[in-house]
Amino acid sequence: MRLVLVILLLLLSPVQAFAQSNGSTAPPVAAAPADTPAPPAAAPAPETVAEPAPATPPPGAAAVSPAILPKDLSVWGMFMAADWLVQSVMVGLAVASVITWTVFVAKSLELAVAFRRQSAVLAAVDGAASLDEAPANPLVSAAQAERRLSAEAVDDREGLKERVASRLERLETAAGRNMLKGTGVLATIGATAPFVGLFGTVWGIMNSFIGISRSQTTNLAVVAPGIAEALLATALGLAAAIPAVVIYNHFSRRIAAYRALVGDTSAAVLRLVSRDIGKCR
Repeated sequence: MRLVLVILLLLLSPVQAFAQSNGSTAPPVAAAPADTPAPPAAAPAPETVAEPAPATPPPGAAAVSPAILPKDLSVWGMFMAADWLVQSVMVGLAVASVITWTVFVAKSLELAVAFRRQSAVLAAVDGAASLDEAPANPLVSAAQAERRLSAEAVDDREGLKERVASRLERLETAAGRNMLKGTGVLATIGATAPFVGLFGTVWGIMNSFIGISRSQTTNLAVVAPGIAEALLATALGLAAAIPAVVIYNHFSRRIAAYRALVGDTSAAVLRLVSRDIGKCR
């Protein structure tokens, strides 16, 4: 028995020494049963949103030097900065606008005086009993002159009336033509001013494109002033044309009414001639 115990001690001594040297080794973990729920998964870390990088300007949109930017974008400033040809167009349109309003004031006063005078003549002629009692005016004078020239043709009463009517018709035409003086320029301005302004606009925009090619930039601060100066010519063209057309149409109606008033006076004179012819029978 002693021999067996000695042998066992000799066999167990290396095992004890190995166990003491590996005393920190963790014991084996028992396998978890199949029905044990798995631990919840850890929440994912929040993603950090990267700030957008500043947009790089395109090659053609480089920083514009303040020296080339316009200092004054008022109407006068755009006029002074425009090309000489565009300036000439603007000056011409401004002069046309001044002419339009001058004709409007002058012709309005002339028509007002003519209407008042012709209305008084019509009332006086219509109230006269004979041609000799009618007030002196071109229509009455023409009828009296024709009556004197036809004094020898006593029996040609119908011919006298026709000759007097012919004289009065020519005087009506002359009165209307005289009133139309000065209105032709309104028609010309109304018809041509928009196209003159458009010519200035086209020329100014061409200069703007040339400036773009020279500066090698399409920055709006550089392009917009030149285009605004060009469009100013179109605006002035419309400002000159629209009033000219409206005023011309207004005067056309007023002159037509004046000619009708002269025609009424001619009819009254012709009635006096016919009345005098009837008295001579």
